[in-house]
Amino acid sequence: MAATNSRRARAARRRTRRVAAVVNDLTPVEWLTIKTAWDDGCAYCGVTGRPLQRDCVMAISRGGRYTVDNVVPACGPCNASKCNDEVTGWLRRKRLDERAFLERYVRIRAAILAQVSAGQPSGE
Repeated sequence: MAATNSRRARAARRRTRRVAAVVNDLTPVEWLTIKTAWDDGCAYCGVTGRPLQRDCVMAISRGGRYTVDNVVPACGPCNASKCNDEVTGWLRRKRLDERAFLERYVRIRAAILAQVSAGQPSGE
């Protein structure tokens, strides 16, 4: 069977190759810790009660990876809208609170990295 050659299929294959080419070491426990630290809500818009997706703050296409210090929980609409944009420019265009996101991201990231390096369980 021939591979689908639609634009979407080609883009999906390129993304799969990019993800496979780098070290992505985010464990399920780390993902749960990240979601808990963000109060089980979207890191960008704060919505709760929706399924959350792993979103790379620095997009994979820009050299980002699925690691504990680069992933935040995002609702589907925010994740799809951000695509591979630079996070601060995207936040400004969407008129979301860039400063609040960045301050919280730095604080949560530091706490999680400290826990991971100390081998402690989750929590903010």
